[in-house]
Amino acid sequence: MSVEFQYIDPDKLNEVEAKKELERLALEIQDLDNAYHKNDSPLVTDAHYDALRKRNNHIESLFPSLVLANSPSTRVGADLREGFSKVEHLKPMLSLNNAFSEGDIVDFFGRVQRFLNLHQDEPICVVGEPKIDGLSISARYKSGRFVLGATRGNGSIGENITDNLSVISGMPLKVNDRQFPDQFEVRGEVYMSKADFINLNEERKSIGAKIFSNPRNAAAGSLRQIDPSITKSRPLSIFFYAAGVSSNPIAKTHKEFLAKLEHWGFCVNPLISLCENPEEVVDFHRNIASKRADLNYDIDGVVFKVNRLEWQNRLGLVSRAPRWAIAYKFAAETAETTLNEITIQVGRSGALTPVANLTPINVGGVLVSRASLHNEDEILRLGVREGDHVIVQRAGDVIPQLISVILEKRVKTSETYIFPDRCPECGSAAIRENGAVVKRCIGGLICPAQAVERLKHFVSKNAFDIQGLGGSHIEELYNDHLIKTPSDIFRLSEYRGILENKLGWGHKSVENLFEAIKAKSSIDLSRIIFALGIPKVGLTLAGVLAKRYESMSFWVDSMMVAKNHDSEAFSELINIQGVGQLIADEIGLFFSSSHNRSEIEKLQRLIKVVNFEGKVNFLSPVNGKTIVFTGKLKSFSRAEAKAKAESLGANVGITLSKKTDYLIVGVDEGSKLEKAKKLGVQVFSDDEWMTLLGEKTI
Repeated sequence: MSVEFQYIDPDKLNEVEAKKELERLALEIQDLDNAYHKNDSPLVTDAHYDALRKRNNHIESLFPSLVLANSPSTRVGADLREGFSKVEHLKPMLSLNNAFSEGDIVDFFGRVQRFLNLHQDEPICVVGEPKIDGLSISARYKSGRFVLGATRGNGSIGENITDNLSVISGMPLKVNDRQFPDQFEVRGEVYMSKADFINLNEERKSIGAKIFSNPRNAAAGSLRQIDPSITKSRPLSIFFYAAGVSSNPIAKTHKEFLAKLEHWGFCVNPLISLCENPEEVVDFHRNIASKRADLNYDIDGVVFKVNRLEWQNRLGLVSRAPRWAIAYKFAAETAETTLNEITIQVGRSGALTPVANLTPINVGGVLVSRASLHNEDEILRLGVREGDHVIVQRAGDVIPQLISVILEKRVKTSETYIFPDRCPECGSAAIRENGAVVKRCIGGLICPAQAVERLKHFVSKNAFDIQGLGGSHIEELYNDHLIKTPSDIFRLSEYRGILENKLGWGHKSVENLFEAIKAKSSIDLSRIIFALGIPKVGLTLAGVLAKRYESMSFWVDSMMVAKNHDSEAFSELINIQGVGQLIADEIGLFFSSSHNRSEIEKLQRLIKVVNFEGKVNFLSPVNGKTIVFTGKLKSFSRAEAKAKAESLGANVGITLSKKTDYLIVGVDEGSKLEKAKKLGVQVFSDDEWMTLLGEKTI
């Protein structure tokens, strides 16, 4: 199959383009996650997948207010496969952040040093171990006996594979050691060796069975069998590398922990090294890379973990990954192909995106047939023309990427590509505003591409999530003039007869659709704010707004007033973390449209809006409080203090306002202390803050 790609240079994006790209990446990566984790049938190579995630993270770092609730940076794994019972992990099974260069490794050491507030001369030792390309598992033991096995699943809930895991060679079923914890969880990677993979495929080929595409797929497919006897018949192996939850401490360092595992009979990878600085990390990575081809199992990089377990606990995690570990991945490849045609796609915001349609070419195992050329400037920068021979690269920040044109192979009759000044969908003018990098169709709602894409966004998974109303249905109903605006969806029952007589629908499917729409007639406030498609308002920010304003009517009324920059409502809006004046102006512009206001009024009459998804489900002394830190803290670095507060349900702000509950002051607190006194904000010293949290002061 061919896999479509888009090239986006994050540093050239404006916020509207960034929002669109983050949404696209979230959906693409979700599909890839399901194919890889749920169906054991990856659509792309690890290098391409890693690059998509890196591109997503890069854009999020440039536009933090646009981070989506379903962002790949906050998500692990995929949905569970049917046929297995569910297992809730006692401790989340996280993914890892990636490094692709020596600079990334230096940055990793720097982040650890800053977060822990370490002196620059204090060594940070890390343990390096090959990153096995297999299936992550968790194994629980009680009184020395193996009692429960699970896949990683979505990171929080996995599949129960106890019976399957118990038949794997090298899986300890009982540990006889008085020092072994009464309750113990260990994590590892199930894999299939290269030799076993080749032999298995030869056997399957001889009997006419479908062969596996690579050892990882073979291992995952073999382990996730409903019938454990099938798993037992497959040549699977396992390496163990991490702890989950233990009833008592085992070691003070990760290296000591691995030695304990080996002593208890757990198979630990022998290619492990203790590195004391970035230079040693890079050397070890090169050493493992040089051995990669000769290893009897697949690896796609080297994992480095902070050695001191005390530091691991302090560093904790962020989103989907721990701060104390990083995967240093291996590089990928390039290939030559032909650019046959440049076509234009029109997005929900009206942006015209040029797409390079390529002669399909296999780049590192992935058939690449399309790549986005991003905008008019990118075409000019590359100097690319239809018919050119081009180099496609799959490495680094954007993969695949057109990196160059082979000019000596250019045909003499080729012509410079002229970017259109008319929308290919509706014929409206396409203009490029001052300072903008993209051309946009000004057709607005009369442009079918924009209207349809807005409707698709409205019913998408993170918005109204209406089952049975997918993209093709939206296009069909729009073309039949049954749905033109979001509110039309909730009046669709008026056309029951027309729908039931449409080819491919019928009574049952129409009834199911109406039930799905009815089920969404009560919706969370954060979802409807996101569904409206306000530029720069992603799902995360929609959640923040829902939590602050709590009701649809109050939010709408406040936003109407906030159009006036001199109003208190505007002042409150721009002081919400993640908003600022640019986003506040976008919201104001949205509410300035009479069409938008009319549509919101219709929706308010047709649906019930509630606010329940933004609630924090735990109690703490700072739950729901808005906190600002100032000065150098004695007990924590600023990053560690912020992470701790947010983990307890607090909102951490940057500037003081009447909405601030607590100011935590350290050394050299500056002017914020005086301002807090004037505003009546409660002030805590470093030690008082620790006492409030129930922590011992250092």
